[in-house]
Amino acid sequence: MTKRIQAKHKIDRRLGENIWGRPKSPVNRREYGPGEHGQRRQGKVSDYGLQLRAKQKLKGYYGNLTEKQFKACYREAVRLKGDTGENLVGLLERRLDTVVYRAKIVPTVFAARQFINHGHIKVNGRKTNIGSVRLKIGDIVEVREKSRDIAMVIQALDSAEREIPEYVEFNREKYQVSIKRIPSLSDVPYPVQMEPNLVIEFYSR
Repeated sequence: MTKRIQAKHKIDRRLGENIWGRPKSPVNRREYGPGEHGQRRQGKVSDYGLQLRAKQKLKGYYGNLTEKQFKACYREAVRLKGDTGENLVGLLERRLDTVVYRAKIVPTVFAARQFINHGHIKVNGRKTNIGSVRLKIGDIVEVREKSRDIAMVIQALDSAEREIPEYVEFNREKYQVSIKRIPSLSDVPYPVQMEPNLVIEFYSR
């Protein structure tokens, strides 16, 4: 299991955007960066700086991904046919922790990783504790019966903070989730603008 050492909300403040769209984000109160020099006026950002920022934003959005894991997704996206940026988003959205988050079973992508690690999820009838598992269309993700009454799950499902996107199907009676299709960039409900094309340029340098 990867562990985030630094406070996750520092990502928001460093990038100056509320990347998860959460009402508790400190960007809502302080739009400047964290630390002693956070309020300094920033100069013009180079092309490399824009690409790096796009990479940090997309990688940060998906939680505790290591650089190695994120770069592996990029390499797989390059190998697939079609637009590499769209492929990258599709691969990230097929991760088990992302799908659990999209289905509103948990409130955050960080909680999704922990929920899976603690053994609350089954994939195609088998218990799994690996959040990076890549799902296929038709795979059935299910919350274990004894885990359905956890307060966090009930609160997340009843929350009006997010909507379940069209490409994810959730059966509340059975607590089962499946991917209907691989989404494109325009389908994914990012709270801020993501630029996977700049991420591809960053790694292609």
